[in-house]
Amino acid sequence: MQNSKQKSYACLFEHYENCFKSNGDCAQGVDWPNEKDAALRYDVMMDIIAHDRDSPRERKIKVLDFGCGLAHLYEHIQKQPQLSDQVTYIGSDISNTFVEACRLKYPNLKFTCFDVLQSDVPETVDYVVMNGVFTEKRNLSFDYMFSFMCRVLERTFKFVERGVAFNIMSPAVDYERDDLFHCPLDAIVNFITKVLGTRLFSIRSYGLYENTVYIYKPKKGEGD
Repeated sequence: MQNSKQKSYACLFEHYENCFKSNGDCAQGVDWPNEKDAALRYDVMMDIIAHDRDSPRERKIKVLDFGCGLAHLYEHIQKQPQLSDQVTYIGSDISNTFVEACRLKYPNLKFTCFDVLQSDVPETVDYVVMNGVFTEKRNLSFDYMFSFMCRVLERTFKFVERGVAFNIMSPAVDYERDDLFHCPLDAIVNFITKVLGTRLFSIRSYGLYENTVYIYKPKKGEGD
């Protein structure tokens, strides 16, 4: 892997590493304001399975937690026996700091450090969830961040069997923070339909100043 420090998007994971260094293993350590809202986000991310009428039922479902941070999603899943019995959790992050922290916490789980824009996803999975990967832009321009998001989604979508979930900050707010990525939904819809080539998606709002998007892979003959 090339030196990520040379890439503009390095400022994103470096920010989260600094949050971890300052706050430790908690919601604030991955820059969520509090545990309650973080738990709501985890529920919404995992609902991509419940909302998928074609979700696999005959076997365990592989979920890749892309940008896993400190694997708090895994901890959330474990608190729900029905979900934990259904899901095989895999974690990945571009930051070796987070991957090593996760491996120390959960040595029996699989965690991989890779940059999807430089290498392939290590294995095919049923679902990819990207919680917080695109919510901040730090000092990046809107256009750069939108391009970065689209490139990551396009690359990742090739390696899923069923779908991808990701969240973005809502543009429907009283004011937009310069360090957050407030992305118009029509731009997302245009990308999904024109670039990913699918009309099977949904957008969910849930009381926070953000939206989560579910993109599903159509069965053969669907979405045409």
